[in-house]
Amino acid sequence: MPASSTAKSLRTAALSAIVGAAVVFAGFYLGRQIIRDAPSKPQPRPVTARGSLAPDEVATIALFERAAPSVVYITTLAVERNLFTMNLFEVPQGAGSGFIWDERGYVVTNFHVLRDAQSARVTLANQQSYPAALVGVEPDKDIAVLKISAPGTTLRPIELGTSKDLRVGQRVFAIGNPFGFDHTLTTGIIGGLGREIRSAVTDRPIQGVIQTDAAINPGNSGGPLLDSAGRLIGINTAIVSPSGSYAGLGFAVPVDTVNRIVPQLIKFGGIKRNVLGVRLLESHGFHPQGIRGVIVADVLKGSPADRAGMTPLSRRADGTVQLGDVITAIDGIPVEDGNDLFRALDESDPGATVTLDLFNGGEQRSVKVKLGVLQQ
Repeated sequence: MPASSTAKSLRTAALSAIVGAAVVFAGFYLGRQIIRDAPSKPQPRPVTARGSLAPDEVATIALFERAAPSVVYITTLAVERNLFTMNLFEVPQGAGSGFIWDERGYVVTNFHVLRDAQSARVTLANQQSYPAALVGVEPDKDIAVLKISAPGTTLRPIELGTSKDLRVGQRVFAIGNPFGFDHTLTTGIIGGLGREIRSAVTDRPIQGVIQTDAAINPGNSGGPLLDSAGRLIGINTAIVSPSGSYAGLGFAVPVDTVNRIVPQLIKFGGIKRNVLGVRLLESHGFHPQGIRGVIVADVLKGSPADRAGMTPLSRRADGTVQLGDVITAIDGIPVEDGNDLFRALDESDPGATVTLDLFNGGEQRSVKVKLGVLQQ
């Protein structure tokens, strides 16, 4: 390369380096000036005022703040043995929700929350935890009562409502401890009334169940379902979900059932169940002479049904079957299958006198029966 060209290239490179250095220096200087001129403390953007909460928000917040202290977190424990030391120790088994029934320390929950547990602890809204004693259970309705020894001043009993006047479309609120997140509030509406589900423990039907779309997940079981006045209207008990998590269908045992059973569990440790004293014949949809009812297969000797003169089916000398009484109604409420009869007996006061409408041999008659009581 000629010397003149080399010298020219060197001059060009040197000029470029000088210009680049000048640009860097200028940028550094300007940056320092900007930093020097900026406020000493970074300022966040101003917050836009939101105004007042909407009336429905205010009502929901007030409902939660009033009801939440009545809701408890229940931890169940199982006893295991250390294989090396052979010592016994308690390990967590499951969790659920419940609510304070009264100032004496009684707590109501689902029976399936406690099933197979050796012990349980109840944690209040103030995070104080107490060992719980099992008072009584009604597995057929999936209801259980615990008792804790906590100061009465820390116990806020839940407000009771009624389930007999509920309407589809009413707003409802569920408070519980889903997945261990304590005191979670979800809301929805009543999607259906008079549903029937099976007890998770005994598989017997639970009638009059409330259907809701308020989110109910594992850990919500045993917690309260509230109306818009913050009153208890049911115990969140079951969901329909292929995955085991919330899928839009939740069910709650109605409070009228709860309010009938819990006082018995507290007083007797069990329930007084009405007994009629009959064994029913599964008709599989067959009803003689078009009569809809339940066929009495047998009458227990000395039972209320026996004292009322009820007649079971029998076998004639020629080997054919002679049908006896068919129960068609109890206290005017039609009876079409065994579930209808069990429902009516469950809803009657212990030892009540009921009127049975019977069909036998083409004739209808009514008899009064004083129900027996079985302590369970």
